[in-house]
Amino acid sequence: MTVQEIMAELEAHGSESIKKILLKHGVKEPFFGVKIEYMKPIQKKIKKDYQLAKDLYATGNADAMYLAGLIADDAQMTRDDLRLWAKQAVSNNISEYTVPWVASEGRFGFEIALEWIDSPEEYIAAAGWSTLSNLVALKPDNELDIPALRALLERVVKTVHASPARVRQMMNGFVIAVGSYVVPLSQEAIARANKIGVVTIIIAGTACKVPDAVTYIEKAKSRGSLGKKKKTVKC
Repeated sequence: MTVQEIMAELEAHGSESIKKILLKHGVKEPFFGVKIEYMKPIQKKIKKDYQLAKDLYATGNADAMYLAGLIADDAQMTRDDLRLWAKQAVSNNISEYTVPWVASEGRFGFEIALEWIDSPEEYIAAAGWSTLSNLVALKPDNELDIPALRALLERVVKTVHASPARVRQMMNGFVIAVGSYVVPLSQEAIARANKIGVVTIIIAGTACKVPDAVTYIEKAKSRGSLGKKKKTVKC
């Protein structure tokens, strides 16, 4: 399929009602408002295509950018590709899902995530923390840098409440991910979560409580999924 054919198909499945919902959740124009279920047949047909994914992403259309992440050949993505994608990911669904998915399943996930979390741009820093969360859900514990993850947990404790809203939310998700997927750090993540306390963000002028990290980690334990890794984080 060509970019033009895909864009036409996405536009045909656009929905104004979905678009209104997504606008409230930080997705920015231009986009059509396409449900993920309509992207899946396109993904199944294409499977992976490095250049097509880059060309779709370059359209700047949030629906096309999301689909680009689904068909990206993550192993071929370079550091410069990932940096460009992060810079262009101004919609929350792209910066917090698409870009982290591709980065974490590629060759440079950990190093690029550490670079991103130091960014002064809120959406890029959020992408970094989300990438770290996805990495710990994917990689076996013996392939993870446990001391570095421990230091990152401490960083969250010290900085989470002073961080921008989207970064705060992704930091909280990182604590949950470490506690749920990294067995050697599970108890430490719970201890850090208790130290952090309640994390809130402001969305559309309303204070929202983000998921309670301790509760989520304990649920993973109770259902027997503690440390059970994912084959893919893309959905």
